[in-house]
Amino acid sequence: MKEGKLYIVPTPVGNLEDMTLRGIRILKEVDLILAEDTRISGHLLKHYEIMTPMKSHHKYNEHETVAAVINKIKDGSDIALISDAGTPGISDPGFLITRECRKNGIEVECLPGATAFVPALVASGIPCDRFAFEGFLPPKKGRQTRLQELAQENRTVVIYESPLRLQRTLKDLAEYFGEERQVSVCREISKLHETYHRGTISEILAYFSENQAKGEIVIIVEGNKSK
Repeated sequence: MKEGKLYIVPTPVGNLEDMTLRGIRILKEVDLILAEDTRISGHLLKHYEIMTPMKSHHKYNEHETVAAVINKIKDGSDIALISDAGTPGISDPGFLITRECRKNGIEVECLPGATAFVPALVASGIPCDRFAFEGFLPPKKGRQTRLQELAQENRTVVIYESPLRLQRTLKDLAEYFGEERQVSVCREISKLHETYHRGTISEILAYFSENQAKGEIVIIVEGNKSK
């Protein structure tokens, strides 16, 4: 019997029109969709009239469910993995199941598509030919050490952040990177109220000290030019 396949399917980070035609087709054709949050993904599936069954697959249960998923694929089922927004595996669940599929000789096909940091980086006006993707900084343990390391990085640095922690992170960047380092803060990528704020770290910190941030945040920081 022919084995199934794991499809990794990016989903829109904002505008539902960012979903690719290929992604829609795959989600309609597979036997099962693994979703980070079935309630959130349910809106996407309803919009595109996708009737494929869904099952929860997130960071809190992936270690318990991955073996069953592997067996299901070995039995011939095609399964798609999606996250709430963007490409699975980029600061979202996805690595574990992909690794286990590779270990078991199962084919993995990742579709190109939405990822929040790419438009934030390209539109920032900060060099994007070479960059270091950091994702979310450690909230506590190891944060200071990581910031010290990143401050010496000569490539552009990409950081994800929540609006609730944005001011704290900008203060940390000012302390470790220097207040004059150029930074771009992008929020609500691909949504109606997408905005970019570009300037020195001190300027952007001053702005967000007076204006509350909303939505998911991507911070683009200029690399260390002193090296």
